[in-house]
Amino acid sequence: MAMTRFVPAFFHPKLIDSLQGYSRQRLVRDIGAGITVGVVALPLAMAFAIASGLKPEAGLFTAIIAGFLISALGGSRVQIGGPAGAFIVIVYGIVDRYGLANLILATAMSGVLLFLMGLFRLGSLIRFIPVSVVIGFTNGIAVLIMLSQIKDFLGLKTGAMPADFFGILHSLSQHLHTTNLAALLVALGSLSLLVGWMRLGRRLEGSRYQWVSMVPGSIIALVFATVACMGLSLPVETIDSKFGGIAADMPGLQWPDFSWDSARFLLMPTLTLALLGAIESLLCARIADGMIDDRHNPNQELMAQGVANFVTPFFGGMPATGTIARTVTNIKSGGTSPIAGMVHALTLLAVVLVAAPLAGHIPLAALAAILMFVAWNMGEWREFLHLRQFRLPYRITLLAVFFLTVVFDLTVAVEVGLVAACLTFIYRISSLSRSEAVTRLEHPSLIGHEDRIQAWRIYGALFFGAVKLIEEIEDKISAPVLVVDLKNVIYVDSSGADALMHLIETCHKKQLRLIVCGLQHQPLDIARRSGMLSLLDGQLEPDLPTGLKRAVSWLTAAPSKMAPFR
Repeated sequence: MAMTRFVPAFFHPKLIDSLQGYSRQRLVRDIGAGITVGVVALPLAMAFAIASGLKPEAGLFTAIIAGFLISALGGSRVQIGGPAGAFIVIVYGIVDRYGLANLILATAMSGVLLFLMGLFRLGSLIRFIPVSVVIGFTNGIAVLIMLSQIKDFLGLKTGAMPADFFGILHSLSQHLHTTNLAALLVALGSLSLLVGWMRLGRRLEGSRYQWVSMVPGSIIALVFATVACMGLSLPVETIDSKFGGIAADMPGLQWPDFSWDSARFLLMPTLTLALLGAIESLLCARIADGMIDDRHNPNQELMAQGVANFVTPFFGGMPATGTIARTVTNIKSGGTSPIAGMVHALTLLAVVLVAAPLAGHIPLAALAAILMFVAWNMGEWREFLHLRQFRLPYRITLLAVFFLTVVFDLTVAVEVGLVAACLTFIYRISSLSRSEAVTRLEHPSLIGHEDRIQAWRIYGALFFGAVKLIEEIEDKISAPVLVVDLKNVIYVDSSGADALMHLIETCHKKQLRLIVCGLQHQPLDIARRSGMLSLLDGQLEPDLPTGLKRAVSWLTAAPSKMAPFR
């Protein structure tokens, strides 16, 4: 209770609730899980940074600083934050086009956007992004990651790789003759060990040797590859030879020169980083919820992601988000609270301070193999085989986002995907909205008045994509009295309200009697706010039978007042 006094109502980290009734037993489990996740995160953090065009310590600093902040301030009990494979393509492109200083600016700006998204309670809106868009860009990113690792996998002497798809292909084809057989063997051996260790872990599940699966395969592969390269003196590129090793201390505050011109050019990359970070973190949190039977706070999670991404780049880090592989490892290792994620960050800090020189001997080919393995497991490849089960718009959206991500740019792919999904949604909803004429068989009160009373019933949503329903009724008016039943209309937007008001004005000009029935809930509210109710004064009924009876009684009582239909 004392901690909550100093926390604003809108900012409520999951850590506060998790510490209530916290026991020594849970602390032991969290420490064990945190150390395990820290070991798993070590090679991934370095590999993600190197693949993004940064030094390996950038990934480690991100995992330490952002990982600690996301766990301490987040809205999930077990989510682990840090550098992620999804950011590789974007970060590499920003560094290649705008430089490292502008990556700091873009990451910090994305942190501000993420915090504002959480502050304004937009966390649940991320769920409205269609699955086809998410799968499309996830598979596209996986392909690009694998493509970007071919250089180190084969040990090619290419220099700096371009950021675009065709540039990468051209550079690889031009330098294929420089393949390093030793690097290729190290990479193939590491990849084989990773796959074999994963299969062994699956076979041992449920047995007394299942503890073997808790040892991360990436660490096993790195150890064997490093020992082999050192013992056999293999001529392969290592972290030491390329980057001069890893600094054995934490960086100080970096404050590069910022300018408005840079901010303008970085607007779209910043939006992409923020959107991708939000999607990845909340998808990861939802997966974790299903594994621990809990519910995360999406808005708090976004605010924590925002704080982490704003702070981390100024200390040499890169963009961060929730990571599925490390979160699942945390859960399977017994993590019960954000303490485990904080221990994971402290474990990496201890590694940097104590064992950084040893990491310099790691061969880049082994890291490339690990990233190849991660990228393959990251993709939802079976979705391509199941495309026939889905409708054409779903298939087009998924494939378009996939190919645009691979060939052009993730930003363009997400934009096109969201536009395509919106258009598809509008079309589907408009096709569900319909109108039908009411016959005398349904309402006997129409018998004898079919030529003088015309009744229509509208279903669905009356929005800008379905206003044609009102226009069609307007074109088909063939009687002096028109009854329109809106009881089955669930939603009316401003365009729908405008179409209804135009129908009222048309009936008024032609001296026709219009009776509207069944306005309720949201349609009634917008009718009130748009001024439609004042135009319908005396012409509004609660339901269709009452409206038809009123039309018949009006015809019977005042037939002489009826103007001829023209």
